[in-house]
Amino acid sequence: MPEAVVFPDTTEQISAIMKLASHYRFPVVPRGAGTGMTGGAIPVKGGVVIALSRMNRIVEIDTANQIAIVEPGVITAHLQREVKKVGLFYPPDPASLKFCTIGGNAGECAGGPSAVKYGVTKDFIMGLEVVLPSGEIITTGTRTEKGVTGYDLTRLFVGSEGTLGIITRLTCRLLALPEDKETYLISSSSLSAITGLVARILNNDITPCTLEYMDRTAIRVVSGFMTDPPPAGTEAILLLELDGTKQEIEQLRDKLQHMLAKEPEFEVRRAESSDEVTQLWQARRSISPATFNLKPHKISEDVAVPRSRIPELVAYCEQLSKEFSLTILTFGHAGDGNIHVNIMLDKSDPAQLAAGEQAKERLFQFTISIDGTLSGEHGIGITKSKFLPLELNPATITVMKQIKALFDPLNIMNPGKIFPEDDSISSEKR
Repeated sequence: MPEAVVFPDTTEQISAIMKLASHYRFPVVPRGAGTGMTGGAIPVKGGVVIALSRMNRIVEIDTANQIAIVEPGVITAHLQREVKKVGLFYPPDPASLKFCTIGGNAGECAGGPSAVKYGVTKDFIMGLEVVLPSGEIITTGTRTEKGVTGYDLTRLFVGSEGTLGIITRLTCRLLALPEDKETYLISSSSLSAITGLVARILNNDITPCTLEYMDRTAIRVVSGFMTDPPPAGTEAILLLELDGTKQEIEQLRDKLQHMLAKEPEFEVRRAESSDEVTQLWQARRSISPATFNLKPHKISEDVAVPRSRIPELVAYCEQLSKEFSLTILTFGHAGDGNIHVNIMLDKSDPAQLAAGEQAKERLFQFTISIDGTLSGEHGIGITKSKFLPLELNPATITVMKQIKALFDPLNIMNPGKIFPEDDSISSEKR
């Protein structure tokens, strides 16, 4: 628990708080909506939590230049809704978009299903206003598409998990709203066939705007959301969407149908109504909370691997499930190789908890061994910090710590996050 929580309305108020924090040397933790998955908003060292919920104004929507200026407490879905009214589109769409905030998205560099075509949060943040731990206020980036004046500090702050400063304003890139969209459900009784299909689709010059994957357990926990769930015996599905002009979609649809025409192991179904599309997406976005119907607790990971190696990752998770006698389900953003691995358990059983932690470490080791990364979008926070040396060598971690020390020499800005403590996992375990 923190010693205090404050709800500022302005950048100047945050600046005054940070000057106090620097003078009295108390920790400060910025908080959006608390939807993070790795503990980034938890005040592990105590201090003051700065809750940014009151800084929730959309300052400007510049339709001519396709830009939005927003405060960090703006709900992601609210921004999407408002820009849609003027024919524009803000693509980043994490599963919690109905209640997560733009500031939190920037802090974690959130992704989402649309990342396969459009990219993640860092690709849509053009500039920032940031309060440093000293209380100084800086601006980064530009309102222009091009800008190479000095270092790219915008990219440095996006994904820094609140350890370098507090974002108080964001300049967001917008796109023209796509003319149309079609949604397809591809199912198969073969897990390896579905996971292997991902790279083949993308290598066949088909770029979906979303390409989501669910294994049989994920399907089972959300089948109640679907009036027409996949047939019995389905081992995995892909939820695929095409967007663009009607002509572009038609061309992509023809390529997809031609590719799958001679492959009977796949069943392809197009969503015929907006209600069916809504059901499918409600099912997909409900997987994470619905898993608690299986077990009261879980270890939720979001590793990412090269797309061609998704079949290896999923097969390894199946192996871990059998080896540790745990329910382990896989789902997520197959289009960019970002697979969510949920290890279900009951923490009141010490044996289950120990098995889950072992499975997690083995998952990370295997992911790194096939050229993957520990986190595609959730960040490191406190839950993955001890595993950082599996991916980054000592020199790289040292440079990152030096950057942190440059911005935050007193270590008051969200301390205890990202960087491993003494119980870190050695890189020799790769």
